[in-house]
Order: sequence, then structure tokens, then C-alpha cells
Amino acid sequence: MSDVPIIEFEVDGQQVQVPDDGSNLLGTLRDYLDKRSAKDGCSPQGQCGCCTVLIDGQPRVACVTPTRRVKGRSITTLEGFSAEERARWGGAFCATGASQCGFCTPGIIVRLAGLEEKKPDATEEDVQRALSAHLCRCTGWQTIIEAWNQRDTAVDDGRDLDAAAQRAELEGGNVQAVSISVALGDGGFADDRAPADALVAVLSETGEWVVGESLHQARTMAGKVQGRRTTLEPSHPVAVPDGEWAATLQTSWVDPAYLETDAAWALPGEPAVSPLTNGGAFGGKVDSSVTGVAERLATEHGRAVRVLYSREDSIRLGAKRPPVAGGAHADGTGVLHVVATPGIDEAIAAVAPGLAVEHVQVPTELRTSSDIRGAGWVEAVALVALATGELTRVQPPGSGWAEATVNDDGITVQVGAGAVLDEVVLRSYCIGAAHMGYSLVMGEALAVDQGGIVKDLTVRSFGVVRAADTPTITIEITDDHGPAVNVSDAVFAAVAAATALHVNATAWPHG
Repeated sequence: MSDVPIIEFEVDGQQVQVPDDGSNLLGTLRDYLDKRSAKDGCSPQGQCGCCTVLIDGQPRVACVTPTRRVKGRSITTLEGFSAEERARWGGAFCATGASQCGFCTPGIIVRLAGLEEKKPDATEEDVQRALSAHLCRCTGWQTIIEAWNQRDTAVDDGRDLDAAAQRAELEGGNVQAVSISVALGDGGFADDRAPADALVAVLSETGEWVVGESLHQARTMAGKVQGRRTTLEPSHPVAVPDGEWAATLQTSWVDPAYLETDAAWALPGEPAVSPLTNGGAFGGKVDSSVTGVAERLATEHGRAVRVLYSREDSIRLGAKRPPVAGGAHADGTGVLHVVATPGIDEAIAAVAPGLAVEHVQVPTELRTSSDIRGAGWVEAVALVALATGELTRVQPPGSGWAEATVNDDGITVQVGAGAVLDEVVLRSYCIGAAHMGYSLVMGEALAVDQGGIVKDLTVRSFGVVRAADTPTITIEITDDHGPAVNVSDAVFAAVAAATALHVNATAWPHG
């Protein structure tokens, strides 16, 4: 370090010195200063807000801020908030269900704290504008606004957080925790737990794994260029089947849009830490390659190795929701063409037995997966609803049930999920699923050219509907007193179908 210039600045009230090696502030905070509340969700495009910190009291994204630019300045991360402020914000987010996996919430809390300091009487519209700098996939935004409204009134009401975690695991499909610490970003994410001296491996532009002593060094060696955008509009790669149909439906390529890009690490000779940590990534990481790569590279180098996808890598290599195109008659029979995806037929048949499923091939570099949340069968439910003109109760096998109505006043969902376990968590997951269903119909698609090459490689390309554009969502819970079962998948399907009916969306995205 003696041959490298030094940068000095203040972090969380302490003067620090770090090497001026060209790193961005996020890399410096995480790799040199062990400040793990700031997260890397867009790697680094300055678009997801997960790395938001206060620079001289102003919210800024750290991933596109060169470290040398903060020389002599004051940085505050969420770790630097007082114990009282951490408890206040974390308590509000936990009490309202405004945090599920907890990856994006540290940046959001920092942003809202900055808003509160600047404008204590900020309105919900002000909060929505502040949230436009962020992407949250889990919560559907509404509970975050509720956390803002309850930041001074949230109390520990004796909730059974173990029962809350059971409900979260049922809805998320993976082991999860529910606590104030999760809302503050301490959910145990893979890259947060990597040894400090671990090597870092990233993919080069040619698809080779490049290993460095730090993330900045590895990215520099790999020649990664982040944040590409395109003017190409999303398209519908599958043609509607021939026939006289009461209704048709076409969809585009869609990314599951999880916030933490694929990350794993391993020690030599030991199994890798899974990228499926506090949350299930909506099925998008089930077969990620990073665990095997981490194990191989750790053995080769005889040291711990962190393996990280960039956002571009996750878009190119991560599993996608298969595009579909179908036609249906008024009796619910018809044909659904699906980009070839093993294992998807049974799920579709379970909810839309009148649809004949036909797999089709399209030119593409992308891969599909039936593990993606509701892949194919959500679209099948919507197609049948469009053809019949009505939406009946949605209840996939082994699931709870959901009924949804979408109109100009908002989204209303009735659900039954067996034993509630924890109403806050159940409501939060249902709101998040409702947002996902609405967003799928109204906004989500990737720009992919006629040769099947994905062109828009930024996190904003996903088209996830913003807080300001999300209708009010009302969840009405029925305690069925039976075994607790997942219901948010049924909510996702019911709201997608109800949204399609409301706006007559026969081509998605509709917005």
C-alpha cells in the first residue's frame, strides 16, 4: 500500500485511510472498510439504489461515486446511524412488513432518513418520488410507505417472529428470517459473509473467469463495461396459434428481477455458500453456476474465492420467464405456445386443463426455466380469464386460494392460506405478489433482438412498475384454520389475470 496514494475521509464518524486504486465508493466501503449494509444490486449502474449512503448528509449511490471524489468528506452508512435511529427505522420496516429479503431496504432507509432530515413534513408523494431512485422486487412498495408513516409509532407488539419466519419461508420458497436486523441489511447474504481475504472472480467479456485480489482489480482485469442501454423496443417472440379465438395473449422475455446478483464463495475443499440465502430469488437462482465455479476456483488457488455475477451477467445467463402466445375459446379450451421449457406442462395443466401446451423453438441466447415463479401457468390463467370474460378463484395444487379485482380504484385481493401464522408477513407477501402480477402485465419486458440477443443490460430495463405508478392494494385474509400453505403465488396469478381483464391486455407489457 506504501506505493499507492492514500485517500482520507470520514466514515460513520471515524477518519479512515484507503488506497487510491480507482475503486468506487461502494467497493471501498465493502472490501476495505467492512461496511456491508450498502449492497451491490446493479454492479455498478447507479440504478437500483441498494448502495445509497449519505455524503455530507445527502443521499447518494456509492457504486458510481469514485472513492477519490469523497476525499475529505463525511460518509454515513446505515451502520453509522445511532442505535436509536437503527431501532426506529428497522422497527418500522419490520412492523409493517416493509422488508422481506432485506437486500434493498438499507439503501431505502438511508434515502428516507435523508428525506426526513431535509423535509420532516414530507408527503407520501414525496416518499414515492424518493423511491424512484430505488428498485424493490419483494414488497410492492406500499408497505415501505406505511413504514415511513409509522416510523415514530411502530412498537414491539409481542409478535412471534419464529412464526413470522415460517410464513416467510412458505411464501418465499427458501429459509428466511424476520427481524429488525434483516430490515437493516443483516440477512446473511452470500457476499456479505465472505472472508475478508478472499480472492474475487468475475466474468470477462469473453466469458472467462478472471481472479483478482479485490472486486475492483478483478473487474479491471476482466475489462467489464457496465450499464449498456438500447433504444430497441421489447417484442413478442412467439406467434399466436392459428385459429378463431375468443381471446389471445402474447408475452415478452421477462427477467425475474431479483436484486442481489448471483454470488457465492467457497473455501478449498468445502461446499460453496449458496446464492439462495435470505430469499428465494423467485426461482431465478435455483441452478446458478456460481457455486460450482467457487468450489473449483477455491481448490485451484488454495484460498477462499468469491464468485460474483455482474448485473449484465445475471441478465445474460440467469433463467428467464418463458415467453408465451396462445389463443382460447369462451369455454376455456385452446392452445398455448411456450418457448421450450422442460417441466412446465404439468403446472399449466393444473390450472388451465383446457389448454393444449405446445413447445416452440425461437432464436435466443437466453434460457428459460420452469422454476421461475408462476412460469407459464400465470399466463395460462390470464388467457382463460380473457377468453371467458371472468376470473374464478385461483388455487394451484397444494396452495392457498386467491380472488382478485382490479379497477380504477385499485387492487383488492381475498386470500386463504390456512393458518395465518403472522398477518404482517402474510399481508406483505400478498402485496408484493399483487404488485408483481400487476407489473408483469403493465411494465415488464426485456429488449431482445430478432437473433435472440438481449440488448438492454441495465436493471431499469426490467420494467418493474415504480411506487408512484402502483395502485393501492388491499388484502383481505381469511383464516382457513388448516395447515399453513403458500398463497402469494396464487395472488400473483389472480392479480395478473384481473389486471389483464381490466385493461384488456392481450399483449404484455400493456403499459
